Amino acid sequence: MWARDAAEMVATGITWVRIGEFAWSRLEPDPGRFTFDWLDRAIDVLSSAGLKIVLGTPTCTPPRWMLERFPDMLARDASGQLRKFGSRRHYCFSHAGYRAASADIAAVLGDRYGRDARIHAWQIDNEYGCHDTILSYSEAARDAFRLWLRDRYGEITALNEAWGNVFWSMEYRDFDEIELPNLTVTQANPSHDMAFRRFSSDQVVAYHTAQADVLRARTDAPLLHNYMGRVLEFDHFDVGASLDIATWDSYPIGFLSDRLEGTAEHKARFLQQGDPDMQAFHHDLYRAVGRDGRWWVMEQQPGPVNWAPHNPAPLPGMVRLWSWEAFAHGAEVVSYFRWRQAPFAQEQMHAGLKRPDNAAAPGLAEVARVAREIAQMPDAGTAAARVALIFDYPSAWAWDVLPQGTGFSYFRLMLDAYRALRRRGLSVDIVPSSTSDLSGYALALAPGLASMPDALCAALAGRTALVGPRSNAVTDELCIPDPMGPSLPGLDVTATRVESLPPTHERPVKGGGSVGLWCETLEGTAECLFETEAGAPVLIGDGTLHYLGSWPDAALWDRIIRALAAKADLDVEDLPEGLRLRDTPSHRFVFNYGSKPVAYKDQVVEPADVVWWPHASC
Repeated sequence: MWARDAAEMVATGITWVRIGEFAWSRLEPDPGRFTFDWLDRAIDVLSSAGLKIVLGTPTCTPPRWMLERFPDMLARDASGQLRKFGSRRHYCFSHAGYRAASADIAAVLGDRYGRDARIHAWQIDNEYGCHDTILSYSEAARDAFRLWLRDRYGEITALNEAWGNVFWSMEYRDFDEIELPNLTVTQANPSHDMAFRRFSSDQVVAYHTAQADVLRARTDAPLLHNYMGRVLEFDHFDVGASLDIATWDSYPIGFLSDRLEGTAEHKARFLQQGDPDMQAFHHDLYRAVGRDGRWWVMEQQPGPVNWAPHNPAPLPGMVRLWSWEAFAHGAEVVSYFRWRQAPFAQEQMHAGLKRPDNAAAPGLAEVARVAREIAQMPDAGTAAARVALIFDYPSAWAWDVLPQGTGFSYFRLMLDAYRALRRRGLSVDIVPSSTSDLSGYALALAPGLASMPDALCAALAGRTALVGPRSNAVTDELCIPDPMGPSLPGLDVTATRVESLPPTHERPVKGGGSVGLWCETLEGTAECLFETEAGAPVLIGDGTLHYLGSWPDAALWDRIIRALAAKADLDVEDLPEGLRLRDTPSHRFVFNYGSKPVAYKDQVVEPADVVWWPHASC
């Protein structure tokens, strides 16, 4: 079967395969006893057929015997419940023993295959954060957190002052008195919780780096990790610092049902296509995470999945559309999960390119078509966009800890801004908040940045930029600064009061659109550009730098983007619903996420279809 599979993969146009990422119990069935014969054979079969191999470290699935070695390696959830063996990701990032064991198995694999020319890349672990596994409330996490706090604050008096622990008599006499911020009577101190989020992200980085370091010493092949969609609990940029290629796992239909807010009408309209902007957002995000912009899709949904609340099949053509959209955003590789649908265990209802009985599933023909089209098309490359969207993982933690109102989500705010740009036909680069150079961008947006580095504020100067809402509103310790935010150089505005509104309440804005969910009272001398019908400032500016004090609806976002684009000399379009563009150096790609044909540039784009033209033809 293996040889037939490899030959059929090649005939389909597949060039990369990933193996081994869950195989620890077969690699090391008993402690210290390794069995490589099956893996050697698999590598030989696949490579002999002409396939390039990504070999995974199996640390996402420690074998059962590992619990005998480290009975306390399991994570605990926020309610204190043990997260037991019997599925996957059953480990705590803070457990020093398991971290060392993970580095050891990576070293064993690196020693055997690190200089093997048939292994073209290495994947470290699998999907950090999947199944809510970043925040662990185990004893190992508590002990490591105390050490992390000692290193960060030095003296307990400094921690007490930074956190404002005089409030409610929360002051500590020693770091060993500090517990994890769960199971408190009411809300834990936000500064305590925010510190725990930073610590938890650092633990992922330390765990990941332990494997990256041992592999880096044993192979020259690229190192990568497959991130997830809307998993924000750790800083992907920090993990990416030790990688060569960022990859992510794209499940458009699963994410629409499982990970996105939206009206019932919106979800029904894109039930079998996925949200028109969710995948593109992550393509642009992981292009920023990858070194020198290198990124892949490691798992592309090829059919119905098994893990979302509802799991419809993609419309015919969507697997091809998703693949081409990734390539248009600069992907080097699109890999499909999986080749054959498994007939057993948790993912037996997760479709592959082949059915469990080995017949072709619908996605296989679309993958073959994409391969034929790639062979006929010159390398499109990746064009730098003229619009930057600033992204910051700690801001997501800050607003999770202190939302000040149900529904305030950093990711949702970012996606709203991204959607507004894409509805106007603009290509977007996502840029980390650590950037100090925005010179290549005509327009930059920084929504919801909890704390803004001075270098970023300086980089925003001199170009058309939008900051807010809720930007530069807190310190790194999640306390209100003095002076109060947004404290933007050259822009006289202060957010003196905030309101969070229920989703049933909106405030109309003069000229069209409305604001809701989050509204700030803005005071200062900066010019008011948009205001509510009641006269409250919504958007203020000084000619180039602008501050948005409320959360706009789609209609108001469109007005704001159009106004900013005009100032930045950017051409915008009014795209039909569900139609999206992406420009590369040589081509314009047009994607129809809708269920009806759409006319664009005198050509009809069919539902679930992608077309492209050389720029000279656009």
